[in-house]
Amino acid sequence: MNALLPNTTAVTVHQIARPDGFPTAAHFRFVEAPPPEPARGTALVENLYWSVDPYHREMMDAEFALDAPLEGRTLGRVVASRTPELPEGTVVFHRRGWRTHAVVGPEETHILPDLPGVPLSAHLGLLGGTGLTAYVALTRIAPLRGGEDVFVSGAAGGVGTAVGRFARLMGAGRLVGSTGSPAKAAYLTERADYDEVFDYRKGPVADLLARAAPNGVDVFVDNVGGDHLAAAVGALRERGRIVRVGTISQYNRPDTPPVRFDHADFVNKSLRMEGFLVRDHTHVRDELYTFAASLLRDGRLVSDETIVVGFERIVEAFVSMLGGANIGKMIVEAATRAQTRT
Repeated sequence: MNALLPNTTAVTVHQIARPDGFPTAAHFRFVEAPPPEPARGTALVENLYWSVDPYHREMMDAEFALDAPLEGRTLGRVVASRTPELPEGTVVFHRRGWRTHAVVGPEETHILPDLPGVPLSAHLGLLGGTGLTAYVALTRIAPLRGGEDVFVSGAAGGVGTAVGRFARLMGAGRLVGSTGSPAKAAYLTERADYDEVFDYRKGPVADLLARAAPNGVDVFVDNVGGDHLAAAVGALRERGRIVRVGTISQYNRPDTPPVRFDHADFVNKSLRMEGFLVRDHTHVRDELYTFAASLLRDGRLVSDETIVVGFERIVEAFVSMLGGANIGKMIVEAATRAQTRT
């Protein structure tokens, strides 16, 4: 038992098998142990919030080691420190997630700025990797110009809602989205700044997009791939841009055939397509804070979140997120944190 945290149990989540298709609770195991002791130059963090993200599913196929703690974006408070760079009480972002306690070094953490009036969970959403993905997509990969029309696939997810919120604040013209249910479509048009949203289950995506955006679009932010990408290529106007963020449509279907589209459109319409990894753009984080923090504080920018309380529900939250149960960013909150807030 960690002498600094008597009577405390640390819990980690291990992946114990490779899924063939959609993952289930049987692919994971919760493991209990005493909290780890921080070595010199490190600190022990008690985690408060965990991010569950679509990219985890892709990593389950090969990149996550079996029978070992999973990684993930996490916010936690330093409870025992053996480095002056991480004082006790400091709240940090790190990637040793899917566990209640983690030993981290200063080089693998980001000390959160003091932003009064901004919810802590926003640092996993609009101010975290999710928001940074949306911000980089609209400012670096396919810089959005005022009045341009934007189409977003997977529009009800964390990145999709963030793209909609940011694009509206950046002066976008029409915002068009796709999602997987009428309820989500209604949420996006009534509460999340989208002009037109279609349920992709209602017919061929190309036909649905043509009705939602009869005059075409200028920018496509793609979280889905597949037939959404093919439809967008046809709908893009001259000098249109595609930002490839993810390929959710294939994560649980590894045998899905490659997307087919008219490659001549890229020449005839001078189109451009580019993908990126948000980890290559962490230097933009302070710019994101400058853009978004004050807007969050005064209510002009809203975080779209689905909060699941209790670390013991993290696998449930992950599986339900892959099944489309969330609106906005899916976040797991420690039960003790929820009790403190109430």
